[in-house]
Amino acid sequence: MSDKKQHPSFAKSVGFAMRGLLAAAKGERNFRIQLCAFAAVVALGFLLRLTALEWVAVLVCSAMVLGAELFNTAIETVVDLVSPDFNKLAGKAKDVSAAAVWVIALFAAVVGIVVFGSAAMRMWA
Repeated sequence: MSDKKQHPSFAKSVGFAMRGLLAAAKGERNFRIQLCAFAAVVALGFLLRLTALEWVAVLVCSAMVLGAELFNTAIETVVDLVSPDFNKLAGKAKDVSAAAVWVIALFAAVVGIVVFGSAAMRMWA
């Protein structure tokens, strides 16, 4: 069998990714909260007229937080699939993946404080 027949087309792969994104947006409260926070950050960025480098920092941090939440959701889903009953190691895996999101979000918040703080000071100086 050729390699082409074993793998979905690029368009189908994008479709699968969009289906996953929609599933997370519909089914994951924390992901919806983070999407709302992202929208607020973008609006504030336009209001404060962020520089190109500030936009890069904000967008990279936002992508990291959203991506981490998607990975966390995937990990929790697989853990629930393979270990539907309580298991100490399964719980640890879920806790650690949630902690990864928290660490990334914490550092993104610090970057946000620096970027938006300096942009606000520049605007009102």
